[in-house]
Amino acid sequence: MSKGATQTNRVNQAIEVIRIEAEAISNLAESLRAGGSEGFDRAVTAILACSGQVVVTGMGKAGLVGQKISATLASTGTPSLFLHPAEALHGDLGRIRSGDVLLALSNSGETNEVNGLVPVARRIGASVFALTGREDSTLGSLADGILGIGRIEEACPLKLAPTASTTAMLVLGDALAMVVLEERGFQRTDYAQFHPAGSLGRRLMSISEVMRKGKELPVVKSGASILDVLRMTSETPGRPGAALVLNPDGSLAGIFTDGDLRRVIEQNGSSALEDPVDDHMGRNPKSLLPDQLAEEAMRLFAEHRIDQAPVLDSNNHPLGLVDIQDLMDLGI
Repeated sequence: MSKGATQTNRVNQAIEVIRIEAEAISNLAESLRAGGSEGFDRAVTAILACSGQVVVTGMGKAGLVGQKISATLASTGTPSLFLHPAEALHGDLGRIRSGDVLLALSNSGETNEVNGLVPVARRIGASVFALTGREDSTLGSLADGILGIGRIEEACPLKLAPTASTTAMLVLGDALAMVVLEERGFQRTDYAQFHPAGSLGRRLMSISEVMRKGKELPVVKSGASILDVLRMTSETPGRPGAALVLNPDGSLAGIFTDGDLRRVIEQNGSSALEDPVDDHMGRNPKSLLPDQLAEEAMRLFAEHRIDQAPVLDSNNHPLGLVDIQDLMDLGI
C-alpha cells in the first residue's frame, strides 16, 4: 500500500471513530428529549439539595471519567471528591457522610467494586445515582436514580475498549454539572474564585485586590508644586507613574501622570517644576470602583488610552490607584 493510501486509510479510520462517538452523544441527547430525563432531573434536584458533597466513584476508564466529572463539579460551585471504590472498601469509607450524593459510574452496571460500595454508602446515609448504560443492571437496581447513557457500540474496532461509552459518560456528567451551575446562579466571579491562578481568575479579580493602596498610594495636597509631587512619587514604594491630588476635604481634585510631566517640561522647560500641580493636572479623570473587575480596568485603559486610574469611593475619596503595568505583570 502506498504512503498516500496508508494515510487516507488512517484518516478514514479516525473519522469512523469520531462518527461513532458523535452518534453516541446524539443518541444520548435524543434519549433525554424522548423521556429519559427523570433520573437526570432527580439527580439535579438531589445535588442542589445536598448538604454534603457529591462523591463520584468508578473503576478503570469510568473512574478516570469520574475524576473529571468530580473536578468539574468542584470548580463550578458543587463540593465534590472522587473516591476509588476499591480504596473505599479498604478504609476510605470515612470520606462518605450522611447527606452526601454518591454518583457511581459503570457502563455495564456490574462492576463488583462499585456495586460493593453502593449498599454501604446508602447505610451511611448517602443517596446514590448510577451513571450507566444498563438501567436493568445490579447497579441500576441499587441506585435511587439512574442517569442512563443507553447501550452504546464502542468505537474500538474490536468493540471492546471503552471509547464511545466513556465519551457519553463524560458528556452526561458535564451536562449535569452545567445544569446545576446554572440553577445555582453561579457567575463568572464565582468561577474566578475557584481559579485564582488561571488567566480568567486574574481577569476577574476585583479592583480592590489589584490596586495600589496604603503606603503605595501616591497622594499630594492641592497646591503642592510639581517638584513636591516628583519627590513624593520617587519615595513611594513601586515608583508609581501618577499621583493623586486631593482637595482640602480629602476628595479627588485631579491626577498628575508621568505623561503630564513630559508635556510640562517640553512646553515650559524645567522652571515649570515650581508650578502648582493644580495648573497642569488632569481634572475629572476616568476612575474605577473597588468592586469592579480587573478586566474592566483593562477595557477602560484601552478605550481611553490611559495608563492609570484612581479608585474612588461613593464620596469621591481615593481608595487606591490602578496602574496598567500592575495588570500586565499579573498577565491580565
